[in-house]
Amino acid sequence: MATTPRIVAELGRPETPEEIADRKAASSQAYRSSKTFRNLITALLVTLAVVAVIIAAVPRGSLDEPEPVDVAAAAAQAQERVEHPLLIPEVPGDWRANSARMEGSVWRVVYAPATGFVRVAQGIGVDETWVSQTLGGFAPSGDIAIDDVDWEVYEIPASARADNISYALATRAGGDTVLIYGATDAATAARAAEGVADQVRRLQEETP
Repeated sequence: MATTPRIVAELGRPETPEEIADRKAASSQAYRSSKTFRNLITALLVTLAVVAVIIAAVPRGSLDEPEPVDVAAAAAQAQERVEHPLLIPEVPGDWRANSARMEGSVWRVVYAPATGFVRVAQGIGVDETWVSQTLGGFAPSGDIAIDDVDWEVYEIPASARADNISYALATRAGGDTVLIYGATDAATAARAAEGVADQVRRLQEETP
């Protein structure tokens, strides 16, 4: 017995074979699209779960700061090589010594006070252009006496600073030149100058 074709309400008549095929194709496409979307959501959730596990496994807390440099010990080792007295600045206890080493003919100590940084450099036998070259060609803006040692003052304007150097003091110490400079102010640089004053005077006195 033949089956009576189903009448589609929207059409008011039975579907043609082409319309039936189109409807089934559209339904199949909608199903596949829905399945693909669900798969994408599932994959995204799995990825987020993996990321959460990785983040949870990462150790928390900050890295320990390296120990401050022992300036006196570093100077003793360097003096064995250069056979020349090296400055060991006497600075406040809260100034952290980040490095102390020979760089060519220059003994350089870098401190981190409460703000900025201060470098105490001793140029061994350097010529008169060394300070200017180190400070980017700047000339002194004045002079000052600190603990009976005369220093040239360098005040570097913000617009012309290199390496954040804002202030410097320089003096001759026998055949050497001592340069105190950094991202610092006059008072902090003066404190560093006081910490090497006795040693600078000895170098001056030992030079004929």
